[in-house]
Amino acid sequence: MGETVQAEVMMSFLVSEELSFRIPVELRYELDDPYAVRLTFHLPGDAPVTWTFGRELLIDGVGRPCGEGDVRVEPTDSGLLDEALIRLQVGADQALFRVGIPPLLAFLDRTDRLVPLGQERSLADFDTHLDEALDRILAEEQNAG
Repeated sequence: MGETVQAEVMMSFLVSEELSFRIPVELRYELDDPYAVRLTFHLPGDAPVTWTFGRELLIDGVGRPCGEGDVRVEPTDSGLLDEALIRLQVGADQALFRVGIPPLLAFLDRTDRLVPLGQERSLADFDTHLDEALDRILAEEQNAG
């Protein structure tokens, strides 16, 4: 069982009303950070840029406008649910991307199979308990020596 879920989706980078181009975006979800999804945008002629999104934000944003601050996600048409807009704010600038919802949902579904939504906390707690238990065992070994 892999501890990472990865996918690549094509998104439209909307430069202006008239100009847009399609770019590959890598989606990545890791067991170590169960609340987050990383999106790496491969912009032409530029180094890849990675943004971290709350997984819940992506799931909710497919159905209704979500997010505040730097990252917003919303469906382009809440009746059709075929495409979503992802808006990234960097200072005064913003970047707007349009993505098909089906590949996004396919990816989110795979993350849900790895860590069901709502069970991230128990996973984080489990890690903490494991670390504490290991520390205790190691400490006992040192004391015994």
